[in-house]
Amino acid sequence: MTKTIQCEIVSAEGSVYSGSAEQVVAAGILGDLGILAGHTPLLTELAPGPVRVLNEGREENYYVSGGFIEVQPEKVIVLADTAVRASDLDEASAEEARKQALKAMEDKSAEMDYTRAAAELSEAMAQLRTIQQLRRKAGKS
Repeated sequence: MTKTIQCEIVSAEGSVYSGSAEQVVAAGILGDLGILAGHTPLLTELAPGPVRVLNEGREENYYVSGGFIEVQPEKVIVLADTAVRASDLDEASAEEARKQALKAMEDKSAEMDYTRAAAELSEAMAQLRTIQQLRRKAGKS
């Protein structure tokens, strides 16, 4: 029997996932993190991107717009700014947000500041990357 770890993914809107996991993979600001039961305690910031929960041969995918991950030997808590099931992401909306952010960054006279536009571009690109990963995985199945 494979050891599991308790996993919680929560945002300001509420809990998105609560259950056991054999592995949790998240996009940390310094790179991807793979968490198994017994992992060394850790607290780090998350980059916008996917969080994968693997358990009993199944994989559940979520998208977080940033936040923090806390790892204890028997528990992982993802405290996200925004968290949704990856399958609920809207590719057309993410692509439109990407285009709008690029336009705002190019328009020097725009009301929106460059830093905010860059953050919105980063989030839109992370959503598109998450959608593409799901699409590639579905193609392999």
